[in-house]
This record gives sequence, C-alpha cells and structure tokens, in this order.
Amino acid sequence: MNFQDPTAITFLIYIGAMIAIGIVAWKFTDNLSDYILGGRSLGSVVTALSAGASDMSGWLLLGLPGALYFTGVSEAWIALGLIVGAWFNWRYVATRLRIFTELAGNALTLPDYFSARFEDRSRLLRVVPAFVILIFFALYCASGMVAGARMFEQTFAMNYQDALIWSALATVIYVFLGGFLAVSWTDTVQATLMIFALLLVPAIVISSGGGLSAAWALIESSTPEKTSVFGTLNVIGFVSLMGWGLGYMGQPHILARFMAARNASTLKAARRISMTWMVLCLAGAMLTGFFANAYFVTHPSDAAPVLANKEMVFITLSKVLFNPWVAGVLLSAILAAVMSTLSCQLLVCASALTDDFYKSFLRPSASQTELVWISRACVLLVAVLALILARDPDSSVLSLVSYAWAGFGAAFGPLVLLSLTYRGMTGQGALTGIVVGALTVLIWHQGQWFGWEKGPVLGIYEMIPGFVFASIAIVLVSKLGKAPSERMLTLFDETQIQARHAER
Repeated sequence: MNFQDPTAITFLIYIGAMIAIGIVAWKFTDNLSDYILGGRSLGSVVTALSAGASDMSGWLLLGLPGALYFTGVSEAWIALGLIVGAWFNWRYVATRLRIFTELAGNALTLPDYFSARFEDRSRLLRVVPAFVILIFFALYCASGMVAGARMFEQTFAMNYQDALIWSALATVIYVFLGGFLAVSWTDTVQATLMIFALLLVPAIVISSGGGLSAAWALIESSTPEKTSVFGTLNVIGFVSLMGWGLGYMGQPHILARFMAARNASTLKAARRISMTWMVLCLAGAMLTGFFANAYFVTHPSDAAPVLANKEMVFITLSKVLFNPWVAGVLLSAILAAVMSTLSCQLLVCASALTDDFYKSFLRPSASQTELVWISRACVLLVAVLALILARDPDSSVLSLVSYAWAGFGAAFGPLVLLSLTYRGMTGQGALTGIVVGALTVLIWHQGQWFGWEKGPVLGIYEMIPGFVFASIAIVLVSKLGKAPSERMLTLFDETQIQARHAER
C-alpha cells in the first residue's frame, strides 16, 4: 500500500475516525445493555440511519450495481421488493417490537424476547434462535468480509488474503471497543457517506454518457435486452426478486435498531428518514450499474476490471471518473457500507453468545463487567470464523447475502410478525416456525444433496417457501396446542394499546 497516495490517505483518515468513535463509545459502555443495545438511548436520526446502513451492506455498492450492469433494468424489481418490505417492517413491526421487548422483561436480544414473550421454561426458544443466528450470520459476516477484501484488493493491489485481514481489522477494532453505541454512531457517519457517493457517481456517469436520453439510447442500441423491464424473467424469477422484501421482518441486526430506540414515539420520524435515505441510495446504486453500460461502450479500455468481475462496477467508475482525493472518499463509501453491516452482525452474534448462552447457561450470576468483556471476546471469535468462511476469493457477495437473508427471513420473519399481531400464538408454534423456516431454506438451497433439479418451481428464491411454510406451521401448532396463558394475552393487549398510542 502506498501511504503517499491520496486514496490511501483518505482511507486512513476514514478508518481512524471510525476507531476514534469506538474509543469515545467505550467511555459510555458500563454494562451489557449498553454494549449490545446502547442502553436503549437512540434518537430518531441515529435509529433511522443506523437501521439503513446496517441493512444496506456491501452489496449496495458492489452486488446491486453489478447486477444492473450485467442483466439490466429487470434486476430493479429486487429494489422495489426491498422498499415495500422495509416500509412494512417500519410501519407494523418497529413500534410493537420496541414496546413488547421492554414489557417482556426488558429483553435485549431476539431469543431473549421470544423466551419472555411465550413464557418458555424449557429455554429452547432461547437456544434454537441463538443457534440459527450464529449459523446464518456466519455466512452474512463472511459476505461483508469478502466485499471489504475485494475493495482493498482492487484499490491497493494487495493479494486477497492480506486484503481480507486488513478489511476485517478495520471493523473489528471499533466494535470490540465501543459495542452498540460505536456501531450506531459510526453507522450514522457511514450512511451519510454512502448517500453522498450514490448521488454523485450516477450523476457523473450519466453526464459522461451525454445525458439521460443519450446514454439510454446508446445502451438500447448496443445491448437492447438490458432495457427491457422484465428481460428474461419468468413468473418465478419475478416473484423471487419481489420476495426479498419479506426478509426484513426476520433480520436481527435491523430489528435490534428498533429495540434500541429511545422510545416508541421516536420510530415514526425514524421511519420517514430511513425510507427516504433507502430510496435515494437504491436509486443511485441502480443508476450507476445500469448506465455504466453506456460508459464502457464508449470507454472499452476502462472495462477490464468489470469484465473480470461485474461487482467491480462502482469501484472502477470511481477510480476512472474522479481525481484520487474524491475517489478516495467515494471508495470509502464502499468500506462504510461493508463496515456498517458487518459491525452490526458481529455484535448480534456476540450478543447471542453472551446473553443467550453464557449468561443463561454458564454464568447466570456473572457481573456486568464480565459480560461486557465476554461480549468483546465473542466479537473476536465470530470475526475469526467469518474470516475462515471468506477465504475463497471467488465468493460472490450477492449470493452469500442472498442465502443468509433467506435464512433469517424464513426462520424469524413469520415468528416476529405473528408474535406481534397474532394474539393466539403459542411457544410451541414459535419453536416449530423457527425450525420449519430454517430447514426449508437449508434444504431448498442445497437441493443438489437430494438429487433435485432446479426446475421452474424449485428455482424460486428459498425464502418464499420458507416464509410460507413457517407461517402455516406457527398458526396450525398454535391452534392445536395449549392456549396462551392469561399473562401472555394481557401482555399482548397492552402492547397493542401502547403501539396505537405511539403511532398517533
């Protein structure tokens, strides 16, 4: 790495700023609640931008532009599905979850909430969800590390393995130091940097192509199939792309932001801020990827990195269209996207290991100081596991994210939604839903193990059948089993009353 290069200097300044935030957050972290939920102190702006940044990982600047560049406009349906799903999550899950987790014994994690919500004395609703979180977040963390390594590798001409270690260290340090507050505060900075980059880059790309009409005409004449709204999509493909939005209700790193809000009233303003940010960022990413086709038609000599790997579109355009100082800022936006999501995922995994395993089974009487240090140790442990999974330089960021997103969406999505809206839901139904959802995704995704051919039906995105089967299982088992206790019903009714009041 050339430390006299403007891009390198910009990167170092950015990483130094993130670590400095971690050091400051260290001083405000006194107990486990502070470390894994920030003491439930987040205001509307931080809640909104933190939720958005933790959601839109490296795939926003790598995977999504690459998909639009390679396939064309038809890939945009995934963005519409995400926007609808995110709005539904903010509108119908956020407020109720914030209230319910506080009423249910001040639950700090999703397994903690499930256990308290359904009065689970067997502790299976604590162990099984925590195990699912660790399985799928290992994949999710690996995707973030692949994205970060790819950016370091291409920007600084490093080999992949060295780039992997440096990109991981950049994130792990501030998560280790400051926990949830550091993650949330850095997410706010990172979200600002991401939207700046995703508004500037597509504007310059389109301008370099002669404007919107000229660039579109050039793409239409060179690769007309890329301008088709549906392209080669069939019904299954369309449903699969739109179905991504279902996953929002089951993503622990996003749901944790709702749980950490100062109070339920802050979430209404947070929803508006977050959705505006999300729409602008998705639009910028898609415009960048699609209109890159026009740029590379007229500048074929610049296209070599993209021809080798379509996920290099944003990085390549940033380097060839801007001077090194501006390019350094723009490329820092990729690191911001990677770090924001990876940091949240590391923290959620550490929370599950600490609160749902260590505290619950090994050391119920552990002091708050001990639990905070165990959480920090777990951050390092999960980071090492993710590094091992990310060792393959040919890993696709989008495919890793897709698998993990499906796992969480199917295992937790129906469970979270119905736990907040279905009065008759029981613990047996909840446990069955988790198992059915997670197993459906694993089996559907690994169909080759069973000799399945990915035909028209089996080719559907695995989260959709997982979500449907889990929902059916929850309702059926809840209806056939023992009815909820009076305390469970009272807690549910109180949550609904408070949620209606907060939404006014």
